[in-house]
Amino acid sequence: MSQQSYEVTGMTCQHCVNAVRTEVGALEGVSSVDVDLVPGGTSTVTVTTSAPLDDAAVTAAVDEAGYEVAGRRP
Repeated sequence: MSQQSYEVTGMTCQHCVNAVRTEVGALEGVSSVDVDLVPGGTSTVTVTTSAPLDDAAVTAAVDEAGYEVAGRRP
């Protein structure tokens, strides 16, 4: 198992969380998506996968949900 965390901006509510979980969760190999919501701030999205994901794929999925990846957490 692999975990990667991303800083995401623009999220304000549970609807935002659900949108990000749906888009990122659809990526191949993703087993879970956890979101630490900070309304109006920088939320943390932690993705658990069977193998490391390409950051560009996660960024594209978050963008598709309507939000922006501000960076990856170490």
